Formats: sequence, structure tokens, C-alpha cells
Amino acid sequence: MSYQLVKWIPNLFTIGNLLSGIFSITFNMNGYVRLAAIFIFLAAFLDLLDGRIARKLKVNSELGIELDSLADVISFGVAPAVLFHTLSSHSWLTSFAFMLYPTMGALRLARFSANPTIGYFIGIPIPFSGLIMAGMGMFLYSNPYVTILLAILMVSPIRVKKL
Repeated sequence: MSYQLVKWIPNLFTIGNLLSGIFSITFNMNGYVRLAAIFIFLAAFLDLLDGRIARKLKVNSELGIELDSLADVISFGVAPAVLFHTLSSHSWLTSFAFMLYPTMGALRLARFSANPTIGYFIGIPIPFSGLIMAGMGMFLYSNPYVTILLAILMVSPIRVKKL
């Protein structure tokens, strides 16, 4: 197998993560809320694999790292926020939570790209936060306070050990 082809294998998993986020948003817009939540879980599975495969094949790349962050902002920032918005009764608080959550997720990802850490994360990782939001979505539950707390925890100074 050619090196160029092998180099793209992890990126295909990352694109799968991105497409899972897009499918989540699409299913949510069509009223399939639980299926939308399942696609966030699928995105997390693919996100877990892409980095591990890249390291195993020794094909880490700047493109892959940037693509991963862009996919994560959709799959674990925008898709969970849209899920939350669909399930929430609308108020100024839910509108604030809806805007704050993906914004803080994007900020968290940008901060990690600019200052990567080894062995730990600063603030909770956006996939973890997105999985909590998807879990709530599976039970057709939303809570603006939990959403705001997750947004704040993503940019907080707390250290979280990498798995």
C-alpha cells in the first residue's frame, strides 16, 4: 500500500466524525432527535480512532490535526447545541446557553491547537462535553444550567488527564 494512501486513513475517520456531526444536525432538523444523539456518539467513536490510528501508522500531520479540530467543533459543539435547542423551551437563558456552548467549545479547541499539552488537557475536552449533551438528548432532556456549566468547564483552568 502506498504511503500517500496510508497517510489518508486517519483523515477518513476524521471525515467520518465530521459527517456524523452533519448527520446529527440533519436528523435533528427532521425531528429524529434520538438518532441525532446517536450520531454524536458515533462521532466520538470515530474521533477516538482517528488519532490512535495516525499514531499507530506514524502518519501524524498538521492537516490531520486541524481537520480533527474542525470536525470536533461541528460534532461536539454545533450538533449538541442544536440538539439542546430543539429540546429546550425557548427563553433568554436557553438562547444564551445555545450560543455560549459552541463558542466556548471552539475557543477550547483553538486554545489547545495554539498550546498543546502532553498527558493532560486544560479544561474538559469537547468530545466529553458533547457526549454528556448527547446523553441528555437520548432521554429527551435539556437543561440550560448544565449546558452553561459544560461550556464554562471546557475553558476552565482545570487539568484533565488524557486517556
